[in-house]
Amino acid sequence: MSLDTVAEDIKEEAREDAEEIRAEGDRRAEEITSEAESDAEAIVSEREDEIERRITQERERTLSSATLEAKQKRLEARRDVLQEVRADAREEVAAIDGDTRADLTRTLLADAATEFGEREVEIYGRAEDEGLIEEIVAEYDEYENYEYAGEFDCLGGVVAESEASRVRVNNTFDSVFADIWDDELKQVSDRLFENGEAAGTETGTRTVESTDGDTG
Repeated sequence: MSLDTVAEDIKEEAREDAEEIRAEGDRRAEEITSEAESDAEAIVSEREDEIERRITQERERTLSSATLEAKQKRLEARRDVLQEVRADAREEVAAIDGDTRADLTRTLLADAATEFGEREVEIYGRAEDEGLIEEIVAEYDEYENYEYAGEFDCLGGVVAESEASRVRVNNTFDSVFADIWDDELKQVSDRLFENGEAAGTETGTRTVESTDGDTG
């Protein structure tokens, strides 16, 4: 299984989750806007006995404030929805099991291995994947210098490092997911909110770095 296939699998899951939550996001945003506009009109109504100039000034001030507040609340609601979509998608990734998890783990380990040649390599992964990782390492001669070294807090995949080269490769499901989420965020936001602004979120990447710190 190629990295492109890994990315497409996770991307498709994120798209499906985004479609499911779109209706709820639209409803919530509409309610927030409606409430804000109603509040603005109520304030204007309370001032109707004042002189026309005061009414006009108050209307402009109130509507402007309500519009800004509604926009802020809408953006906050969109951020909440996007975070829900992201959390749901991560849960789907974490739930990958069986042959699919095994194939993805093999692919990510093979990609990480290109950084190390024949050096001794320590492999870290999700605690529940210890047996799977050890099985994969035992399957192939090119991994004869590899060993499972302990737990890494992640959804799956591997972190590989070599003391000889002081290189660490983060090829976890988390890093792949973060790359895809970053790449697809605008599209997901557009699907949820049509012409809505994309809300910010944390991003990540598959990393190759020097091992100056501890693993875990």
